[in-house]
Amino acid sequence: MTEFAWKKIGLGTDIPLRGARRLCFGHEGHPIAIFRTGANTYFALIDECPHRAGPLSEGIIAGETVTCPLHNWVIELDSGKAAAPDEGHTRALPVRFEDGEIYVGLPVRETV
Repeated sequence: MTEFAWKKIGLGTDIPLRGARRLCFGHEGHPIAIFRTGANTYFALIDECPHRAGPLSEGIIAGETVTCPLHNWVIELDSGKAAAPDEGHTRALPVRFEDGEIYVGLPVRETV
C-alpha cells in the first residue's frame, strides 16, 4: 500500500471550472498540474503528455479528459492513460478536497 504525504495546494476556487494550474513544485523532477472539471471534480497528473511531454495543464478539458495542446492526445484525468488508439500514460496522483481546499498526495519513498 502506498503512503502519501499530503501537500496543501490552496483553495479549490483558485482553479477555474474546466481549467488547470501547474504547481510551483513537482514530483521526482516532473511538474504536477491540478485539473478541475465542469462537474467540479479535481484531479492531479504529472504535467507531461506521454507522447512528447506536452504541458497537459495547457490543454482543453472535456468531461474527465484533457487534450494535449501539442498533438491532440486525449488523456484520462482519473488514470493518466491515453485514450485509444494512442497508448501510454502519465502518472495520476491522489487529490483530497476538504473545507474548500485542495491537497495533492505525493508518494512517500520507502527506506530500506
